[in-house]
Formats: sequence, structure tokens, C-alpha cells
Amino acid sequence: MKILVLEDNQRLASLIEEALKQKKYHIDLFDDGKKALEAIDNGYDCFILDINVPSLNGLNLLKEIRIMDKLTPAIIISANVELDTIQDAYHKGCDEYLKKPFYMYELEMKIEKLCKPKTNLIKLPEGFSYCIEHEKLVDGNNEEIKLAKKEILLLNLFIKNLDKNITFERIEQYVWEGELTTTENIRALVKRLRKKLPENAIENQGGVGYRLSYEH
Repeated sequence: MKILVLEDNQRLASLIEEALKQKKYHIDLFDDGKKALEAIDNGYDCFILDINVPSLNGLNLLKEIRIMDKLTPAIIISANVELDTIQDAYHKGCDEYLKKPFYMYELEMKIEKLCKPKTNLIKLPEGFSYCIEHEKLVDGNNEEIKLAKKEILLLNLFIKNLDKNITFERIEQYVWEGELTTTENIRALVKRLRKKLPENAIENQGGVGYRLSYEH
């Protein structure tokens, strides 16, 4: 899992980074809101944002994030306990508001709840399955199907957003990690992944995106 952390208190930032790296998460740490803004397209699974940071505060950064990305979970961490601030955070699109000081366990549990799939094994049609932890796809005969890096990223994006429509823009942000690409490249990647999955596993959504079909 790839997480952006915005926190200008160096001690707390180091504690968060150390705790989350022990969970095998990839952490990009920022102490400045504008610098974090430049990186938000780099394919994150979760945003952890302090409010009072230099250049651009966490709430205004969240507002910018939600213009481009309405799906990725965002957790606000702040010592501010004013009701107006908390309401503003939720209005701008945060999923959880964690008041400082907090136990690191609290943050870890919120990340587990919001950002990680509820199960490690996703069952797909025709006996196919995908192991999230090991990024391993197997067919109905339990034979592993090799996936390229971008195919893994795309499949992970579908898995993290089951029952949701994934737009071309969201695929570009997550799979190309902030680099610009074309609709043709995205369609070509989807076509390659489709060939490795059961028929109709990836459903077109009105020409604006895709959705993964799986067994509930």
C-alpha cells in the first residue's frame, strides 16, 4: 500500500513513518502542503493530512485532492478540536478525523478499515482468484498467470474499489503514478489484462471507465 503523509512535526512524522513501514506500507512523507500537492497524482492508496502545515494547509490540499480523486480515503490528523474545523474537514471530503495526540494503533486501525480490502483473497468468475498480499493471479486449475507491473497495478486498483466505477482519470493517476498517458494506452492496458482474466471480468461502464466483476 502506498500512503502520502503530510505532517510538519518531525518527531510525529518519523513515528508515523516508522510505524507504517513496519506494516510494509510504502510511505511518501511531506512537511509542506504545496510539495504534497505536486505529488498527489503519484498513485496513492491513502492520504494522511495534518491541517496546520506550511504553504498550503491540509484542508485546502484535501479540497484539491477531491477535485481529481473522490475515491482514495483521506484521514485528517489535527490538534484542532473546534467543531467548525471538524465539520469543514468532512465537508471537504475526509473519511476520518483523528485528534492529536493519538495512539499510533488508532491510526493503523483507521488505515486498515478504510484503505485495505476486507479480504486477502478475491474470487473471480470461472474459478479464478487473486491474492492481494502476494499479487498472485491463478486460474481455475490453480495455475499462476504472470502479470506485468502495470497489469498488477490496474488489478490492484480494481480490487481496492470493488463495486465502484474506475474512470480513465483514476487509472491514469494510480497506474501511471502521476505521469501523463493517453486514453488509447489505458484501453490497451485494459485489453491486455482482460486476456488474462475470465471473459467479461472487466465490464465497460458507458465508455467512461470500468468495473471488475467478482464473486460476492
